Amino acid sequence: MGTPSAGARTVVVGEALVDVVHRAGETDSVEHPGGSPLNVAYGLGRLEHDVALLTRLGDDAHGRLLRAHLDSGGVRLLPGAVDGDRTSTARAEIDAEGKATYEFDLVWRLPGTPLPDDVALVHTGSIGAAVSPGADSALALLRAVRGRATTSYDPNVRPAFFESPARALARVEEFVEAADVVKASDEDIAWLLPGEDVEDVARRWQSRGPALVVVTRGSRGAVAVSGPGTLHVPAPRVDVVDTVGAGDAFMSGLLHALAEHDLLGGGALPRLRRLDLGTFEDLVTTAIRSASITCSRAGANPPTRAELAAGLP
Repeated sequence: MGTPSAGARTVVVGEALVDVVHRAGETDSVEHPGGSPLNVAYGLGRLEHDVALLTRLGDDAHGRLLRAHLDSGGVRLLPGAVDGDRTSTARAEIDAEGKATYEFDLVWRLPGTPLPDDVALVHTGSIGAAVSPGADSALALLRAVRGRATTSYDPNVRPAFFESPARALARVEEFVEAADVVKASDEDIAWLLPGEDVEDVARRWQSRGPALVVVTRGSRGAVAVSGPGTLHVPAPRVDVVDTVGAGDAFMSGLLHALAEHDLLGGGALPRLRRLDLGTFEDLVTTAIRSASITCSRAGANPPTRAELAAGLP
């Protein structure tokens, strides 16, 4: 299970943990694989991408659960992932409307494993890009690979891991400047920059280096900023079971769409910066479809390639 891999075209960098999920009105909790980067890697695996995860987890029951889950999605571990410490956990409380809040027991550091020479995409975000020392390693990797691979980032801000919004913003903008593609939520921006318009923030971030910045807005869809300008894409009507993993499914759907349009890799960056409007819209629409499918069923359960092509049932 979780066989280490010497190479992969896509590498996701970040935390792998177990969500201990408790739903309002229920007595028992259920354990699920989690962690935003793990979810993105798993989503890409289900979409049939060659993907490896650079992370750390323990040689314990929770670690074995995560390794089996990754195997089931075709995701490999880069060498050095398993160590003697405990596997991280997050207690997720799901309210009556399906919204999740989290408490974490985290161990976060990265093995010193070099990235594959043939990597075309490196993605990171969430706790893996917030908590030192692992976050410092993730930022160094993004900076080192940028130019020969596409870099992407999702802040997925967890306020509990920051002393203040100002400190969080400084860290987030370091990663923004190292990324070619940025995806954030309107909730991220509301906490980081209270009162600021999300479009203004997206345009400002895009001017600092990324080719594409997308902000998700829940049931209102998403707003994106790139070469063609600013694009608003609505979300389809969905009977929401819960929102667990929806943002991560959006991210994996967006990265999948970039691959489908041959927009990954260092050589593709000039084309990514000069998107035509049709391609720009398809990228965001595909990402929204991926998130919507995930919201229509329980847990972080992203679509397969066939399900994404078919859309909502």
